[in-house]
This record gives sequence, structure tokens and C-alpha cells, in this order.
Amino acid sequence: MAIPQPKQANRVTAALRHWFRPPTPKLKPMLGAIVLATSVAVTALGITSLTQPQPSPASDHDDGDIDVRSRALSLTDLYVFREIDQNPSARADDLIFVMNTNPRSVARIQYFFSNEAQYEFRISRADNNEATPTAVPDLTLRFTFSPPEGSPRRQRMTMTLIERGGRTITVNRTTNNRPIVTTPLATASSPVVNQVNVGGSTVSVFAGLREDPFYFDVEQFFRVRAGLLGRGPAVGFRPPETAVDFATGYNVNAIVVRVPRRLLQGNTNATTFDAWLSLLIKDPRTGRFMQTEQLARPAVNEALVINQSTYALYNRIMPTRASNADVNRIANEAKTVLRALGNNEARVNALLGAFLPDVMRIDTTGPSGFANALNREGSPIRGRLLGDDVVDIAFAVLTNGAVTTDNVSYEGTPGNPAQGHDPLVPAFPYLALPN
Repeated sequence: MAIPQPKQANRVTAALRHWFRPPTPKLKPMLGAIVLATSVAVTALGITSLTQPQPSPASDHDDGDIDVRSRALSLTDLYVFREIDQNPSARADDLIFVMNTNPRSVARIQYFFSNEAQYEFRISRADNNEATPTAVPDLTLRFTFSPPEGSPRRQRMTMTLIERGGRTITVNRTTNNRPIVTTPLATASSPVVNQVNVGGSTVSVFAGLREDPFYFDVEQFFRVRAGLLGRGPAVGFRPPETAVDFATGYNVNAIVVRVPRRLLQGNTNATTFDAWLSLLIKDPRTGRFMQTEQLARPAVNEALVINQSTYALYNRIMPTRASNADVNRIANEAKTVLRALGNNEARVNALLGAFLPDVMRIDTTGPSGFANALNREGSPIRGRLLGDDVVDIAFAVLTNGAVTTDNVSYEGTPGNPAQGHDPLVPAFPYLALPN
């Protein structure tokens, strides 16, 4: 698959700009200072440290909270795409869901999934691309893990399908009656692809370490922020020849699932779905599992929320369409950010409608890609491919077009050893082999 180039990201950038006034020279530094001073762009790209006591909130790719809780309890990214858009020889109706966790896992070290957590893909059916997300899953794919065992050490998995109507199917054996297991780092080049029967459909499951496909020049970002805040010289992002990708060389623990569309449809003919991730851990006071993280589209919750306490609240209760004090608190904070970015009230409300509830929509009738299509509200509707340049898209939106690229790409710039990722593998589970 050809890795999307910045020009592909620019298609969605141009489409999203209709929500914003063109930035003036006077407005640009003000916008940048507001956005960067509040760490909106920082957390949107997953690098803010959150150090609150357990259960603590977590940010995408954050490694600061690892000091107070397990690295395995941090979500980093959700990817959803038609498999045929990644692999032209794949079946047309199969979808790939990717949940990445364990951010910034260093090379050649074996990391494991938590055996005390529930890792969930939550999926709802949409009537059409313009429909407001219901924020209620019609289908949940839950994964739980045993403690590591054996040599090389691996974990057994249990997959549970939970339907909105109450039916639950729990599977811990493959179609050839073997345990569902993770792939150890030592045998990563021969990934275990577990084939399981779920409700009459064959689902493929991989779980294990892979190279992190995310990319971003975080080091230069801090210099840019210091300049905008008047705490250092005014600088821009480094040119491609010297830009540094902070995720180069790191791994993540990935859960990759191949799901036939008919399993998601149930008894319907739905072709559009909303997806999000939920990570739950057991509350020691009640013994019940509680959501500690929620994640869907990149740069949504972090972009619209300023305070860490509100961010933690967002993670606990989103996505939701409810109207109550907690939701109003989140909405009011989001409106403050959007007004600061130069939007009038009409555009503020339109943007909230486009990005809340926070889910990732995928229209399975067209080619996948975060930059490929928007609905009338300005919300992306074609999922996210592994190589999509979501950083450039986020910058263009968050800074009102003042910043459009960090000059980092998946494949990197020739001659620059400080960026670039290994090629995606041509077959399931598609993410590059771990470092």
C-alpha cells in the first residue's frame, strides 16, 4: 500500500477550513499562544503527562502516567479501515480494527497486556453518514488476557461479543480447538493469527508487539510552543531534512481484528458504523469494572478540553449524547477553546456537532482514509488507515490553518535517520514488525 502523502491530508485540511475564518497576521500568534498555552495541541498528539493517583486519566501516547500505573493501561490509537484498501487481494467486505496500547515500548523488550483490564472495541450502526452518533454500542468486542506463561512467554486471550439486545458469546478457543494466544516478541516474524468462530462468522485476531505507526516531531513542537508563549525565540517546525519523529524505534502492544461486515450488520443492512475504544479496570471499592479511558478519532477529546480534571471526566463518561452537568462542563470548556480559535457562535456549535460524541465513523461503501471524505457537519467518515497523517490534519484545524505540517511522514525523508518507520507488512496484521 502506498503511504498517504501530505497532499492527501491536505484534502481534508481544505475541507475543514470552511469552518474557520482565514487567520490574519495579528490573529495567528494569539491563536497559537492560546492553543499551545493550554496544551491543546500537545495533548491532541498524545504527549502530555498526567500524574493523578489511580484511577488516573491517560492521554494518547502518554508515558508520564506510567510512573503511577501500568503502561498496559494506556490507549494510544484506533484505526478502522476496509481491508481491501490496505490489501487489494483481501475480501471486499472485511474490516480491520486496530487498538494500540502500551505507548513508547522500547525495542527488544517484551511487554504484556494487563490481565486485570478489559480492552473493548465498541461499535454502533449509523443510519447514514449524516446521522448523529447514538453513542450506544450495538456490538462490543471485548478482549481479556491471562497472566503470561510458557517459554517464550505468551498470554491466553478470551474474546467476548456483547450485543445490544443482551446476547453474549464468549470464545477462548480457535476454530481448530486451540487456545487463543498472543504472539511473543521472540516469534514476531511468524505472527499467531487466531481464527475464531463468533456467531457463525470467522473472525481473525492478532495480539502482540508491533512497531508504533504514529509519527510526530514532538521535540521541535516544544520549541515552537516556547516561542509562541514568549519564552524563547520564535521558530517554526524543522525542515523535513532535520525533523525528528519521536515515535521512531518504539513499539506498541496491538490488538488487530478482522471482522466480516455481516457480523457488524446483525439483522440490518447497515454500511456505516461508528467505532470507539474503551479500557476498563476493576474498581477496588465495588469490584465493578469502570472505564478509565475512551478513545476514537485522533485529536478530538484532547483538542476540545483544557483542564486535566475535565479530561479525566471525558475519559470516564464519553461518548454520550446525554445532557447533564458533566456533559455541560465538557461542552462549555470545548466552546471556550473554539471561541479562542476565532470561531463565531454558529461555527462553535457546528464544530461541536461535528466532533461530539467522539466516535470514528467509517462508511464502508467508499475507500478508507481520514482525509478521504466528510459529511455535511464536517466530520470525517472514512475511518483511518495506518499511514494517515493525522498530525498535519490536527494542526491545520487546531491552529486555524496557521500550522499545516510538522514535516514528518511515515516513511521519513531520505537521508534523515531521525525519522521513518519500517514498511507495513503486506498481510494481516499489517503493522510493521516490532523493533
